[in-house]
Amino acid sequence: MTQRERMEKEIIYNPGDEDLMNEQTTYMEKLWEFNQLRPSEGDKKEKYMKEVFAECGDNCYIELPFRANWGGKNLHFGNGVYANFNLTVVDDGEIFVGDKVMFGPNVTIATANHPIEPSLRQEALQYNKTVRIGNNVWIGAGTVIVPGVTIGDNSVIGGGSVVVKDIPANVVAVGNPCHVLREIGEHDREYFYKNEKIDWENFGKS
Repeated sequence: MTQRERMEKEIIYNPGDEDLMNEQTTYMEKLWEFNQLRPSEGDKKEKYMKEVFAECGDNCYIELPFRANWGGKNLHFGNGVYANFNLTVVDDGEIFVGDKVMFGPNVTIATANHPIEPSLRQEALQYNKTVRIGNNVWIGAGTVIVPGVTIGDNSVIGGGSVVVKDIPANVVAVGNPCHVLREIGEHDREYFYKNEKIDWENFGKS
């Protein structure tokens, strides 16, 4: 079994394999050029995402800089995804992001992990586990999402959280380790911040 096959099977492999390193370097070169784009060059940003990402839907936007081990090659974006400055994806493995997802600044999503066994780790071996983020999720600034995690639809992850286990749909989750604080409910339909009410007459309920 080749190192690439081992990588794709999400089992322990050598990321320093020559063929893998050569391919990865090509994507890193493309990413370097991407990060030099001017704020006004939105069309070039979109072109990069459509060509390099595993998938990229419509109306997606990334504030630069963007960091990715494989340039976003293993990143799947749905429609209407927004990423603020310094999104970092360790995309040695697959990352699936649903529709209308928002990332605050300085979010990290990691798929790569290293064995706890010291003799394997000293050889810089690793394995990857897929991360899945559902539709309409908001990931707060400074959040870290570790390999193998799934976050359900509509959930909000509070800023600075470290997400080490799955988070269900329709909840607010915070902390290190990230845990469910409460469900999203009627209170959130009435107030947008503390005791400040949503002026629904200007938006319309949906």
